[in-house]
Amino acid sequence: MTYVLIPLLLILVAGCGQQQEEVSAPDGSVETFSDVSEQKRSVDPAATGTLKGTAFFDGEVPQPRVISVKGNPECALLHHNGEIIPEEIMVQDGRLQNVFVYIKEGLEGYSFSAPSEAIEIDNKNCVYVPHVTGAQVDQPLVFLNSDSTLHNVHAFPKNSKPFNLGLPFAGMKQTKKFSSPEVMVSLKCDVHPWMLGYVGVLPHPYFGVTKSDGSFELKGLPPGEYLVEAWHEKFGTQSQKVTIGSQETKEVEFRFQ
Repeated sequence: MTYVLIPLLLILVAGCGQQQEEVSAPDGSVETFSDVSEQKRSVDPAATGTLKGTAFFDGEVPQPRVISVKGNPECALLHHNGEIIPEEIMVQDGRLQNVFVYIKEGLEGYSFSAPSEAIEIDNKNCVYVPHVTGAQVDQPLVFLNSDSTLHNVHAFPKNSKPFNLGLPFAGMKQTKKFSSPEVMVSLKCDVHPWMLGYVGVLPHPYFGVTKSDGSFELKGLPPGEYLVEAWHEKFGTQSQKVTIGSQETKEVEFRFQ
């Protein structure tokens, strides 16, 4: 009996000493996992840089749409002549507002925790405020109704679970999170179909929306080479590569037409 147990023990010891483990995936294939997981890097605040830039519009600016909301008395009272000009094209002195700018590639080796501070999107004067914004994966988004009329927030993500929130009363809030990155997630109010908004969802904090002067600034970037993308709801996307060094500030321009 002793001669049988010794070989068996040797086999068991050899098996326990292996470096990798094979696990069957749900589809029947085999995935291999190492004992030592890949370590994600954290950002050293003392060695970061800044990316600044401006979005421009070249050429003749399209005439803005004018939406009559006179058929909805509650909203019509909030706007001159009962008309709304949506924020889809906002150009001032050739500078383009509401462009979502973010790091698309170059941060794959880093890990970022979701902030506990919420991003607020308000249903105010029968439009979404802000019109374009961003959030990290699993960061709370608070949807608020500041109007004395019924609103709803219908979100259409492709990578996270869609939702449809009812906000029937002034002052009412509901909170949601997006579970996966996506640029962009569209929002719509089914009660007021002109109400549209957009949220860029990212696994990191390096994103921004251009202001009325077309400017944006991404602070705290670790040194490296990045692919930066700029998105606009009517004029599409542009991207360019940029290298940021420690304590360095780089400036870029995006020109739409």
